[in-house]
Amino acid sequence: MAGAAAEERRLATVVESWLGRPVLVIGDAMLDEWRFAESDRLCREAPAPVLTLRRRISAAGGAANTAVNVAALGGRAVLVAPVGADVAGDELHDCLDRAGVWDRTVAQPGRHTPVKRRMLAGNQILLREDSGDPDDALDTDGVQRLLTALECATEELRAAAGGETPTLVVCDYGLGALPAPVRAWLVAARDRYATIALDAHDLADWRGLAPTVVTPSFAEATRLLARAASRTDSHLHLDHPAADPADGPSELSVGTAPGAAGSPAVSAPAGVPGAGARGAEAPGAGVPGTGVPGAAPPPAGTSLGPPTGGTGEPTPGEDRVAMTGDGLSVTGTGVTVSALAGEGVDRAVLAEARLAELRAHTGADVVAVTLDTEGAVVGGADGASRRSHSTPVPASHAVGAGDAYLAAMTLALAAAAPLPTAAQLAQLAATITVSDTGTCVCRREDLLHALGARGDDAGHPVLVAPAELAAIVETQRGAGRSVVFTNGCFDVLHPGHVRYLEQARALGDLLVVAVNSDGSVRRLKGPDRPVNPVEDRVALLAALACVDHVVIFEEDSPAGLIEVVRPDVYVKGGDYPPEMVPEAPLVRRLGGQVRTLGYVPDRSTSAIIDRIRAHGHPATPVEPEQVDARRHAAVPVEPEQVDARGSRASTPGRPA
Repeated sequence: MAGAAAEERRLATVVESWLGRPVLVIGDAMLDEWRFAESDRLCREAPAPVLTLRRRISAAGGAANTAVNVAALGGRAVLVAPVGADVAGDELHDCLDRAGVWDRTVAQPGRHTPVKRRMLAGNQILLREDSGDPDDALDTDGVQRLLTALECATEELRAAAGGETPTLVVCDYGLGALPAPVRAWLVAARDRYATIALDAHDLADWRGLAPTVVTPSFAEATRLLARAASRTDSHLHLDHPAADPADGPSELSVGTAPGAAGSPAVSAPAGVPGAGARGAEAPGAGVPGTGVPGAAPPPAGTSLGPPTGGTGEPTPGEDRVAMTGDGLSVTGTGVTVSALAGEGVDRAVLAEARLAELRAHTGADVVAVTLDTEGAVVGGADGASRRSHSTPVPASHAVGAGDAYLAAMTLALAAAAPLPTAAQLAQLAATITVSDTGTCVCRREDLLHALGARGDDAGHPVLVAPAELAAIVETQRGAGRSVVFTNGCFDVLHPGHVRYLEQARALGDLLVVAVNSDGSVRRLKGPDRPVNPVEDRVALLAALACVDHVVIFEEDSPAGLIEVVRPDVYVKGGDYPPEMVPEAPLVRRLGGQVRTLGYVPDRSTSAIIDRIRAHGHPATPVEPEQVDARRHAAVPVEPEQVDARGSRASTPGRPA
């Protein structure tokens, strides 16, 4: 037990050490859209469910989600990427802004922002619609503006970090954000970055970059080896497609092998991409028959490639690559493992055997081959391989977990952590993000909590007096941590409050919540409030993992506490500009910024109290004039809106 505790403390020290580390992310940014629906009948026209849309969530995806994860884990993240001048682009800007990512994206008029729209019912993904044309290449002006943004962001990040050499993360998913001139610039500017992480569908395009770490999926790694072998192995046939399908981050499915007529296709189980099944969509929660020691050997011709047709043959347009040595064949973007080459074929074993070749072909110091539900295999210059394992989960929980893996691996290596430590933290970051449906984001405090630590202020109580708070804030600010401050009555704590506070916490390193006393609430809300006494209200707030400290104030305004705390970020809830917040002039005079967060529809203290009262009294007609005008006043009110993962939420009929 003592040894385990010491190990957790050692890992937590690494997480603390990367706080504020400058990271530039460049690549294919996209918007993830989640549409949650209900269905209780089939339509008459076809055996298809009739869906009623209930909720919609938007989140950063691809390179943008990697940047969001870097920021959430405590790094200083900057994103450079081409983004369409469209509604999806606007939503993506909002997602980046809320996550605290420095948005240096470049608007490209006439080019659509890539979007992945998922429709779900009962937390089951029914379909996915992708938009954004990968063949819509950047024009000369667009490329030049992207290079200018890249140059400026690099210097801006270096200056903000006091001259520290920034880290670079490249996310190339074949959507056109990284054309040849941009790749050439990055290769030529290699020395301007201390650590470089590369996640690319086509690793062959990046050989000259000499990255610190690459994180290919099993399919991507095998495809690279197949191409390399085609130049030296007379027994290998290579007929590579002119352009690989650009589907964003890697996706892998399992089906029947070519020629295996009569064998049923099986969808790939989805789980925590121990590194990289970013966006794995296949249903299920396990990997039966993959040749893991102790398990039954896979059937002959188990395919790890793209879906096949009804006869077991590849779908049209998929050219074949055969690798005779390992019993592998590559079909388009997928890999087929043939049991004819020997029983007990295991992807992890195959990956381990090829780590040295992958390092040679990519020029990387570290190669992390990701195996979706089976974890990852990591190898470095010492020649030793390291295996990590993941926990199978529903596919809708694992989208973006690979981005969390990439972000944590990058930050750990940038902080000079040993490779085994970096691999362990990366796997843990991916694992703890998959508790719910949506695009995965790993927060620094969640990672520390999983390691048994709460952060550097763990020795201080959550509920503090104003005098104590001043000393705590001074200590935290002296350690370079940013302070977020918000206030409210929080009379009847509900999901709107929780989501708001989680999002507020993501804007900095320490969240302080100031709560109105009972007398203050009565003066603001009326003689029948508060419903819950201040002791109960602060006890509930203090129990939330996202809240670092709670303080009670007697005044009607938090201005006095704001002067004591001098917050880096002051947060209020409401659909109005920050300029309308009464405390805004004071906060800005003290050097802070003001942020407003929107509402979670139908989630408010007043609405809950009204429903309770309605149950206690028969409904009677109410004249419109009797409605409490305060609910409609354009003044700051209690925060209500933001999805717990940092996503933007809306309901039908209300803009997101």
